[in-house]
Amino acid sequence: MNYWLFKSEPSDFSLDDLKKSPNKTTLWEGIRNYQARNLLRDKVKVGDGVLFYHSQCKQVGVVGTAEVVKSAYPDPFQFDKESKYFDAKSDQSNPRWVCVDIKYESELANIVTLKEIKADKKLSEMVLVKQGRLSIQPVTKAEWNHILKLAKPK
Repeated sequence: MNYWLFKSEPSDFSLDDLKKSPNKTTLWEGIRNYQARNLLRDKVKVGDGVLFYHSQCKQVGVVGTAEVVKSAYPDPFQFDKESKYFDAKSDQSNPRWVCVDIKYESELANIVTLKEIKADKKLSEMVLVKQGRLSIQPVTKAEWNHILKLAKPK
């Protein structure tokens, strides 16, 4: 089992949106960064844990957890001319972009903010601290456990 941090702008799709999705499950579409795409395609697997991270909002940070329930498959929005994720260069026979399905697991008792993460020596090697703009990031088991510990009620 691996662990990941998936970023989402809550104005586009929030943890609450995931919780309200049919079967609390959704496809994680719209990834248009090759490094993030490669992680989704080659490394993210069914059963992996996901830290759900809200970005571009008032309180940026980890807000909940999810689980990967379907491995990579072609992102259908790359072929939809009406979608903001349409990619005219993507080919049906050789799709450029992939998505995975995730399922809601839990909302954290306390948001673990980016400020807290950056200030915590135990999290100083996180990809989030070193390469903050990547929307899909690996997380170590120790980082996962520490973030969940930080999220518990005081």
